[in-house]
Amino acid sequence: MARLRRLSNILRDVRGASTVEYGIILAMIVLVMFVALQGVADETVGMWNDVSTKSSNAIGGQ
Repeated sequence: MARLRRLSNILRDVRGASTVEYGIILAMIVLVMFVALQGVADETVGMWNDVSTKSSNAIGGQ
């Protein structure tokens, strides 16, 4: 009987649900950050490639 009561209490406990919800929200925020950083990284690499090409052309390396 004690086991049944303990199982019933576990199933009715909602504290774990809040933890899972916060974990999902955190995972979504991290995913958005990765996507945003990837976009910034692509732009930065493109900018430095452009600088390298223009510098090389200015020096005479074509």
